[in-house]
Amino acid sequence: MPCSNVLWAPWRMSYVVGGEQKECIFCRAVLGSDEDNYVVLRSHHSIAMLNIYPYNTGHVMIAPKRHISRPELLTQEEVLDMHNVLSAIIKALDEEYNPHGYNIGLNIGRVAGAGVEHHLHIHVVPRWSGDTNFMPVIGRVKVIPEDLARTYERLKSRLIKTRTI
Repeated sequence: MPCSNVLWAPWRMSYVVGGEQKECIFCRAVLGSDEDNYVVLRSHHSIAMLNIYPYNTGHVMIAPKRHISRPELLTQEEVLDMHNVLSAIIKALDEEYNPHGYNIGLNIGRVAGAGVEHHLHIHVVPRWSGDTNFMPVIGRVKVIPEDLARTYERLKSRLIKTRTI
């Protein structure tokens, strides 16, 4: 019997068939255009970009511009800069999406869940009461309710309006 409900996530096809990336997505984003790489904020030492395979709407990754793999390799200027970018991202997400909480963290090494293990990055995942439901548990499917391009437009516009860095 055919399934009557279809979930569309066309942006995931490149991930499904593409295999492992050889090019560093953060280094490409540092050198490339904001729109092509979903970069929502650039600072002196860091970038913030949308995760194109998000856990939730508004899932942002913050990375130093310098290609390093571990937090102890950051300079004090980079640490402060990344923290300021993190604060700006949280403020913009609060104002634009009003999440109830956040998961924020680093995955150091492949065994810890790092998808890009050689370029340090911080995940910022907005959370809402009720954002976990039967779909991931029973159907093994996560529903992202907003198109990535729309999330990019909303967050980038909000950051331009409220930018403090």
